[in-house]
Amino acid sequence: MSWPGVTQRRIATNGIELNIAEAGEGPLVLLVHGFPESWYSWRHQFKPLADAGYHVVAPDMRGYGKSDKPEAIEAYNQVEVVNDIVGLIPALGYETAVVIGHDWGAPTAWATALHHPDKVRAVGAMSVPFLPRSPVPPMAMLREMYKGQFFYQLYFYEPGVAEAEFEADIRTALRKFLVMAGGETDLAALPPKAEDDDMFSSLPYPETLPDWVSEEDLDFYEAEFKRSGMRGPLNYYRNHDLTWKMTEGAPTTISQPAFFVAGSNDGVIMMAEEALKIMPMFVTDLRINKLIPGAGHWTQQEAPEAVNETILDFLKELDG
Repeated sequence: MSWPGVTQRRIATNGIELNIAEAGEGPLVLLVHGFPESWYSWRHQFKPLADAGYHVVAPDMRGYGKSDKPEAIEAYNQVEVVNDIVGLIPALGYETAVVIGHDWGAPTAWATALHHPDKVRAVGAMSVPFLPRSPVPPMAMLREMYKGQFFYQLYFYEPGVAEAEFEADIRTALRKFLVMAGGETDLAALPPKAEDDDMFSSLPYPETLPDWVSEEDLDFYEAEFKRSGMRGPLNYYRNHDLTWKMTEGAPTTISQPAFFVAGSNDGVIMMAEEALKIMPMFVTDLRINKLIPGAGHWTQQEAPEAVNETILDFLKELDG
């Protein structure tokens, strides 16, 4: 599937090559996707940002799409992923960039700004608020918090298990996963899962899709994940503790101009309510901080007009 005005190429960064989709000319804006997504999750943002005078670049992150897929699980820790993004900036001919991320791309964007303030002149994030490094290892904390319950990140942690379930029927898995986390789903109404449950068996099959995702969109995602497999994408979840170890002594505040936006019905926001409240203590120039009524987890796909307006307002204030 082609997207008008958007071209793709592979570019070397941090010892690997990433496939990038790009449009426009001007200051660099990097758009960093999450799980289980693609550059394509930013399809609604290319034209408005390019028309506003920016060079918009959305990579397929390592492990995804047509980008390289290192074999080792530890190759997907956030220090390496951040280095991929930092390396794109000079590789594209720039000294600095605005970095915007969604889902897993949000902590990547935050960390890029935190650790490389000379490279990131402004930062934006969707769905996942910024919190400084935890004082305790993340996996131990998650296992204690979700003791006796199913929690998707614990399920994803064991190599091969979630891959097998996703890859048995990629299209159905993606359909269920996307709709489950969308704003139309009442997460509280879903049946509770036991600790040893799987991801998809108990989820209802969505006979009709919400208007923000089409069968053609699913065609694209299905083809991408049939080609790439799910190992790389799931490996992001297997590096919580390694990233934690590698970032000892990390700064605790982000001082660049920043924005945050999420859907009011996003399950991540429900889990991270406290983090959202205290984020302004750690993101000291947070210029926009808002929830989009009725939107779920897939912020820029579910509410593209609201997201585009937010980004453009932020960039206008930033650049005049």
